[in-house]
Amino acid sequence: MIELKLKPREDRRLRAGHLWVYSNELQTDPAFRGIAPGSLCRVSDDRGKPLGTGYVNPHALLAVRILAGNAETAIDADWFARRIEAALALRQRLYDAPYYRLVHGESDGLPGLVVDRYGDWCVVQLGTAGMENLKAQVIAGLQSVLRPRGILLRNDGGLRELEGLPAYVEAVGEVPDEVELLESGVRFLAPLRAGQKTGWFYDQHDNRDRLARYVRGARVLDVFSYVGGWAIRSAAFGASAVTCIDSSQTALDAARRSAALNGFEIETLRDEALDALKALRRDQRQFDVVVVDPPALIKRKKDYEAGLEHYAALNRAALHLLPADGILISCSCSHHLEAEALQRILLRESRHAGRRLQILEQGAQSADHPVHPAIPETRYLKGFYCRVLAA
Repeated sequence: MIELKLKPREDRRLRAGHLWVYSNELQTDPAFRGIAPGSLCRVSDDRGKPLGTGYVNPHALLAVRILAGNAETAIDADWFARRIEAALALRQRLYDAPYYRLVHGESDGLPGLVVDRYGDWCVVQLGTAGMENLKAQVIAGLQSVLRPRGILLRNDGGLRELEGLPAYVEAVGEVPDEVELLESGVRFLAPLRAGQKTGWFYDQHDNRDRLARYVRGARVLDVFSYVGGWAIRSAAFGASAVTCIDSSQTALDAARRSAALNGFEIETLRDEALDALKALRRDQRQFDVVVVDPPALIKRKKDYEAGLEHYAALNRAALHLLPADGILISCSCSHHLEAEALQRILLRESRHAGRRLQILEQGAQSADHPVHPAIPETRYLKGFYCRVLAA
């Protein structure tokens, strides 16, 4: 076990419950750079008092992630099984059916690990060198607790590139290309291999549950629809018509099949979001409810200004498609965009459009994506439910 020591006065964040150590907080020597990425390590303060067990990547700015507060903990398959059992207990309390995010990284005490459950199948993302090294233990822990029919390793996310890891997709057992899931009684098809991230976005589950009071009898537009989560839930709540916009034909095809599973018909438009919104305005189309739920448009701090303008342009275009007394649901999953900044965008764009805005509700990530109280980065999703009125 590699022993690492913090510089003086760099232990306060760990003692407050944080799980990250940056490279400039460690006492290092030339040999530090030679440590194999992902190696297990023990971390102590500058006086040698143990603070925990984790894993280290000497080539990353975020050099250490803590797995356990006890420096003597054995990080093996049994340890993963215990953590997964604790995570499972929460999800079984939250949801009646086994479709949810089972493990949400740091918030479940498993930094670098994401697991989404689709009934008998799990999709796993190992985002760090440490979790990649522990792959066998992760798989053994999942098999011990859930006994899934198959596990799909979707290790092709951007975080791996920062860790110097290759991208790959690998199946353990039999995993279909597409699986059916239930969300509040509505059926969907999730493309596990060809879809985005893990195949489905469970983090909007609770926010989609809020749709019922807004969409009955309404014309609903789902922008960045992916496989139609917002649109099909709206149809189930009694929307008169639903339209999906996405740039992926694969996603739109899955949306149509999901709609058919529930006995609905939907309109799909394949195009870039802004182009599609502008075309709808030229065609004088209007909708009673517009949902703007883009992917993260600000992934790094240096993208902040460009991302702000992108969010502004999308919401500006959406406002032009809403009549007076319409509903705009505007979301952001960019951690770097605070809720207050999104609210300012909505205010400014509504004023420019000659509209008055009322914020009715504010949403966040679903409860199967818990927030670690010491790690602000685990709170990322925000959404505003707005009523749009004539000025």
